[in-house]
Amino acid sequence: MTLGLLDGRPLPRTALDRRLAALRTGPRSTALPQEGSSEDRQLTRWVAQVLLTEALCEAVAAERDLPVASDGPARLDQQAAVELGSITAAAFEGSAAVRAVYEAVTATIEPAPEDVAHYRTMTTRPPSERWHLALPDGQLEADPATLPTALAEALRTAPPGAWVTVGSWKAALLAVTALPEPADPTPALRDAARRAAFVRWLDRERAQRLTLVEGLEHPGDPAQPDNHHRH
Repeated sequence: MTLGLLDGRPLPRTALDRRLAALRTGPRSTALPQEGSSEDRQLTRWVAQVLLTEALCEAVAAERDLPVASDGPARLDQQAAVELGSITAAAFEGSAAVRAVYEAVTATIEPAPEDVAHYRTMTTRPPSERWHLALPDGQLEADPATLPTALAEALRTAPPGAWVTVGSWKAALLAVTALPEPADPTPALRDAARRAAFVRWLDRERAQRLTLVEGLEHPGDPAQPDNHHRH
């Protein structure tokens, strides 16, 4: 009846039983696997890892005397959830202690200047614009790079609003809208670097401080009997 060990101290399984019961009676219960199935045992392992992550971060928050807000659940975007991994993402969303430890552990993390420069180099595009065109059967917005080359060139040299005909194409350029410059990538790169740093830190802490028990192994552990993704 043990969830796992934190610093050698057994953690009761009652929290796991409560969390599973809440899931099985919750609004998404019909999406859960059948109780007693291999998939259900994997779900139990997954929830156990979420709870162990929460317990570990609660201990760290107490040790560091971190302020833990009493606000409700957080919501990560899809990219952040993928970068953290499903277990850590679920713990982050559901536990204020995990979020407090995340902020403390990653507070000084910044992307390397060369990483920002490389990102800019790889993503910089020529200044772009959108053309508002009139066609014989209506109007449309288009990127000039997607138009036939000869038609685009003729429209560039024609007076605004003048009709031009190139082959079977007929159009008039009514207006040009310059697209905004790309946003500064530094905040997004900072967030990604912080998530990566937190994952590395959490992996080390888990390895040093948590002991898993039989039946509640990590769901991805190839040694446990319900992991069917062996190679």
